[in-house]
Amino acid sequence: MKKSVWSDSVRLPEFDKLSGDKRTDVLIIGGGICGLLTAYFLGQSGIDYILVEGSRIGSGITKNTTAKITSLHGLIYDKLIRKSGREKAQMYLEANQSALCEYERLCKSIDCDFEKKPAYTYSLTDRKEIENEVKAAVSLGFPAEFVENPKLPFQTQGAVRFPNQAQFNPLKFIAEIAKNLNVYENTFIRDITPDAAIADSGKITAKKIIVTTHFPFINKHGGYFLKLYQHRSYVSAYSGCGNLDGMYVDENLKGISLRTYDDLLLIGGGSHRTGKHGGGWEELSSFANKYYPQAKLKYQWATQDCMSLDSVPYIGQYSKRTPNLYTASGFNKWGMTSSMAAAKIFCDMVQGKRNEFEHIFGSRSMAKPQLLANGFEAAANLLTPTARRCPHLGCALKWNKAEHTWDCPCHGSRFEENGKLIDNPATGDANIK
Repeated sequence: MKKSVWSDSVRLPEFDKLSGDKRTDVLIIGGGICGLLTAYFLGQSGIDYILVEGSRIGSGITKNTTAKITSLHGLIYDKLIRKSGREKAQMYLEANQSALCEYERLCKSIDCDFEKKPAYTYSLTDRKEIENEVKAAVSLGFPAEFVENPKLPFQTQGAVRFPNQAQFNPLKFIAEIAKNLNVYENTFIRDITPDAAIADSGKITAKKIIVTTHFPFINKHGGYFLKLYQHRSYVSAYSGCGNLDGMYVDENLKGISLRTYDDLLLIGGGSHRTGKHGGGWEELSSFANKYYPQAKLKYQWATQDCMSLDSVPYIGQYSKRTPNLYTASGFNKWGMTSSMAAAKIFCDMVQGKRNEFEHIFGSRSMAKPQLLANGFEAAANLLTPTARRCPHLGCALKWNKAEHTWDCPCHGSRFEENGKLIDNPATGDANIK
């Protein structure tokens, strides 16, 4: 059984299963770091809430993150300035820096291996795009730097360096903030009505509902099955590799990321769209053998990320027609700062307060090239002749030989070999014949 280094080091608090009907002002669906932070801040504000989680808190994507807390999200700022304008790029930077500062504040009283580290985005092929990203960040007032020769065991064309970013152990963090929260575990929500959520063990009536389930699972609002796709990536942790001076990520979506934890080097990569083929752990093994021949494998795990059309998360109202229903998704591999930003935005929105960052992440045009790619992928898979179908919207499931799972290439739902649901947006098991 493959598991992350975080899962092997933490015992999370346990909560009862929902039994019977409940009422609350705010219901949060999803017990990952985004939902837990939202619950934490609502509780701090004296707001009546309930959080429900279909399994155990932190058992989804949160336990499998590489846990980089940074505002350097690949090469985002030059792109945002060119496509969305300087004001939006500025606010995106400030939202993520604010999230980083909030983590730092909270972690002063939480033993979660929080460390300040510089973050780097490097390129193997294009020096110019690295230079452009540095210029973009500097123009927004951030002290980014161009690094000619980052301290890596392979040649690059340079890197963007963001100082004073951070990394931590995410499960140690949520173990502490979750201690006194109002949570029901093993409470899987099957459906949502305008003012309630339905589980097998009861109904929760709420004035406002926040969906933090990684991929929004209600199809009749928001069109998220068109606006998002899911990307699978792999992590291997090795001992005997020495230390790094920071956190590194390739600007290429399918490239290698690196960070250290304790005496381990975490190597991420082998990525592919969920339901497609990629390098997986074999690619990481080849990388380690080449550049760290003395390395010893200690952990392996995989994770999944929701990717938005424009590289900016969706945070806010679920749709324009649902004023009391909210969601956060499309974190594009940067779930730590995005989750914190979302939690702070939700805490203000449910109180009727304006949050200075909410307009950056709200509903916006879907007229992006990826929309056509998402639509084509769905159409092609719907026409694939097979009985193995995803119960979400009927796409053909593909066998993931690396993880021995059935994966949906349309929207990223995943199932065990016998059809039992692993990852949403599906809300039920698949019929595997």
